[in-house]
Amino acid sequence: MSKIRGALALAIGLLLVPSWQAQEAPDTSWRTACIQRCVAQPLLGDPEVQRQEIVSLERETARAILLGNGTFFQRVYSDDFEGTLSHGQRINKDRWIATIQSSQVKRESFIATDIRVRVFQETAVATCLWSSRFTVNGQHLGSQFRVMHVYVNTPRGWHVIFGQTTNLPPDVQQVL
Repeated sequence: MSKIRGALALAIGLLLVPSWQAQEAPDTSWRTACIQRCVAQPLLGDPEVQRQEIVSLERETARAILLGNGTFFQRVYSDDFEGTLSHGQRINKDRWIATIQSSQVKRESFIATDIRVRVFQETAVATCLWSSRFTVNGQHLGSQFRVMHVYVNTPRGWHVIFGQTTNLPPDVQQVL
């Protein structure tokens, strides 16, 4: 009789063990998913490093405009780049580069300040203030623009996919 009771207790115990494991499975899967997110997080990149990289690209953009360097824009602007100039004209990558390389404008200074960057996973939005002094048809002019660029992180680095420039008062006819 005690053997039957022992066998019955063992059978009940073996039947209950899988149900206890099943109850722990959701907790275990949550824990596993959490660990995987933590392990994968470094692969996404440090947000501060990404932000600083885009700040550097914004400064390099201003330098490339000052020098009329189209090569920089070939590398950093995406092939399907679209933008809107300060006077409302829509522009693509090729027209942007042609505008930058134009000999009609002689730039004396061009700087980017007040650079602010927001990173959202593989996308970033940068805003800044462009200040420039230049000569057009022998006339010395200066202007300031509020600028926005939208970046996408690709396997080859950050690329600008969209840009918008807005003249700040006083409005002066600009080539950008």
